[in-house]
Amino acid sequence: MADQPPPVGDRSQTSAPELVVEIRNASKRFGTVPALSNLTIVAPRGRITVLLGPNGAGKTTAIRLVTGALTPDSGSVRTFGLDPDADGEEVRRRCGVVSAKPALYDRLSGWDNLRYAASLYGLGDDALDRIDDAATRFGIRDALDQQVGGYSTGMKTRLALSRAILADPDLLLFDEPTSGLDPESSQAVLALIRKMTGEGRTVVMCTHLLIEAEGLADQIVVLDTGTDLLTGAQDELVARYWPYPLVRLEAERPLDPGRLATHDAVHTVAPHPAGGLQVELTDRALLAGLVADLVGEGIPLTRVDPHEPTLEELYFAVRRDRSAAEAVAS
Repeated sequence: MADQPPPVGDRSQTSAPELVVEIRNASKRFGTVPALSNLTIVAPRGRITVLLGPNGAGKTTAIRLVTGALTPDSGSVRTFGLDPDADGEEVRRRCGVVSAKPALYDRLSGWDNLRYAASLYGLGDDALDRIDDAATRFGIRDALDQQVGGYSTGMKTRLALSRAILADPDLLLFDEPTSGLDPESSQAVLALIRKMTGEGRTVVMCTHLLIEAEGLADQIVVLDTGTDLLTGAQDELVARYWPYPLVRLEAERPLDPGRLATHDAVHTVAPHPAGGLQVELTDRALLAGLVADLVGEGIPLTRVDPHEPTLEELYFAVRRDRSAAEAVAS
């Protein structure tokens, strides 16, 4: 392609007053093992920021920096404009956290788990009303009298989510919140997470599941080996790698790439991995004219398939770019 994507590691330029979370150039090691390396993540207020990457990419470590549970070896972290290392109590008071394996008391009932959490938050006379509201929201109200050890994985996740919102937090931090859930429960949990941002809360969520980020994220941060590779909304990121509309063409007889390349509607032509040709259009509006011209020339088209790149394709394109850059550097 004539236009190349930006260098791997592009940083978000969101203005500081709108940010709830700012991690800037943070690095962290555990002994001799690097967990984060020059990591930058910013989370705008009232939006869902998804940290997307494989296991070991640094997602959980980044979440722990946000609350002050961990301190970076270098770089800076600000949550609500505060330093979570110095002002950790204030920061954590305004956060709701759901870890990948939430710590629940299996021998206690759901009610007792939530009552105990309410006491830790210092909730007053309205604690029971808050418990009832939170449990109802996440569909766990009717199971609160049961012992948590008998809950399914999905019920435990819903209980952990209920606990996370008891104190009406401004920032919700979710680490793989659908881990172990069946598809129906996963979709229900994700829908509830989306609803919470509509109420003004900010969400930062870790996942390695591309389908979750694709349907949920306002902003995606692609992580790998402890650093951010790319940041932005999905449409923006796709446009960087595929600035021209794509269409797959097939015909009853082989298409002539050279002939197609001379058409005003065509930017580039290449073989499609599944057969036929992949065409980059100069403008999607010109596709109908291209098809009409080919048909007018007696070319029997059997496929005209416009293509919208998925998050999965974007993710692997970013990973390929990084691998190529590392190979050149070495």
